[in-house]
Amino acid sequence: MQGRVLIVAGSDSGGGAGIQADIKAVTCLGGFATTAITAVTAQNTLGVHGVVEIAPDFVRRQMEVVLDDIGADCVKTGMLASAAIVEAVADALAEFAPGAPLVLDPVMVAKGGAALLADSAAGALRGRLLPLARLLTPNIPEAEVLLGRAIATVDDMERAALDLLALGPRAVLLKGGHMEGDDLVDLLAEAGGRVTRFAGRRIVSRSTHGTGCTLASAIACGLALGLPLVDAVARGRDYVREAIRTAPDLGGGHGPLNHGHTVRVG
Repeated sequence: MQGRVLIVAGSDSGGGAGIQADIKAVTCLGGFATTAITAVTAQNTLGVHGVVEIAPDFVRRQMEVVLDDIGADCVKTGMLASAAIVEAVADALAEFAPGAPLVLDPVMVAKGGAALLADSAAGALRGRLLPLARLLTPNIPEAEVLLGRAIATVDDMERAALDLLALGPRAVLLKGGHMEGDDLVDLLAEAGGRVTRFAGRRIVSRSTHGTGCTLASAIACGLALGLPLVDAVARGRDYVREAIRTAPDLGGGHGPLNHGHTVRVG
């Protein structure tokens, strides 16, 4: 079985994040990636130097033709740029992929600090896409925007994950990489209030560009291949950790991961 993953996200010309990272991750993990591009960025390891949004109707058209012909076992969204694109994506999912699980990575800010989601789009994201999500994968700053409050401790993370769950997604993976300290904790909250903790030692590296995109796509690939959610998350985290550990040390800023390292596919 080759799980089909439709990726709806922006392009990263530097190849470390966005559509480029998504395709690499899905391919290396045994899936088949298709895409609907929402924006084109001029980007490298030093930052985002320009963004051109794709017309919302054309984003919808990309999704329609792919889903009508190839289909999808899972859909993953990343950079959506504007409220109009969020609305177009939500409409397309409801019409053309109502049964496909959605992994929603609420991309808001690039690693270098550039805004990748308009302030006006956060409400549309909460109202239209969160209720459709099989899994929401925010980092701490994104969760703070979605909830409107600070998250300072692991206990705060658990409360935040459960509060995000109440907004409509079936599960929330709250990533703790922005917390200080040598230990990194991610929390998976599921229906019924069950919380699974994933913990490990932080890998100190400047090559962390695209970790969020890569993890969400890795999990989406696992779901497309039929893995249970906890197993898909565990495999995705293992993949990202090894991709950081073996990163190629490219560029002068936040470098890309090694998406092509050997992984277990099953």
